[in-house]
Amino acid sequence: MEKLTLYIGNKNYSSWSFRPWLAMEATGIPFEEVLIPFDFAAGNPKFKDISPTKLVPVLHHGDLRVWESLSIIEYVADLFPEKQLWPTNIKDRAVARSVSMEMLGGFRALRLACPMHMRRKKSKIEVSDAVRNDVERIENIWRELRARSGGPYLFGTFSAADAMFAPVVCRFDVYDLVSNEDTMEYMQEIKTHPAWQKWYQAAIVEPWTVPEGEA
Repeated sequence: MEKLTLYIGNKNYSSWSFRPWLAMEATGIPFEEVLIPFDFAAGNPKFKDISPTKLVPVLHHGDLRVWESLSIIEYVADLFPEKQLWPTNIKDRAVARSVSMEMLGGFRALRLACPMHMRRKKSKIEVSDAVRNDVERIENIWRELRARSGGPYLFGTFSAADAMFAPVVCRFDVYDLVSNEDTMEYMQEIKTHPAWQKWYQAAIVEPWTVPEGEA
């Protein structure tokens, strides 16, 4: 098989890059990582050479280009079915895709108010009712899925759905948005995963600062 190359942005800020990277790293899918930092005000001009959208992440597999976080995850799940990125049960798989799509397209208030910032010192900020509603919905998703599966992850074992929600774990943590015991327990499971720690340790020593990502 030709090698997979995943192009990503800054690990400190790039929530979109984090999702497919974590899904692949956590499940042992082999790939080469190429980081192109957001070190220009309008984005790095190198993006246009590797991505049809001039954005990251993008996966290269031979002459194929796959962009958007969830599409990348779906593609590698098809390539490596033995890694079980999605639950094997058809009903669980449908729910996992549903909550992943909800994460992909929703929670705009939370995204805008609390950008992912791995090296941010934990502290509270004032948030709107819309952000609090987003937080409540996400907590309910996590609680219901873990209660049904028995945990520790959303569908028992680590899956694509956990990868899709991973940037939210960072947001909840560094902006001190939650205190529920069930939520904190799930966050701890994600934060202590070796793949999360590998990304985090690289993120906190990055030299680049992007003003738009500093909340």
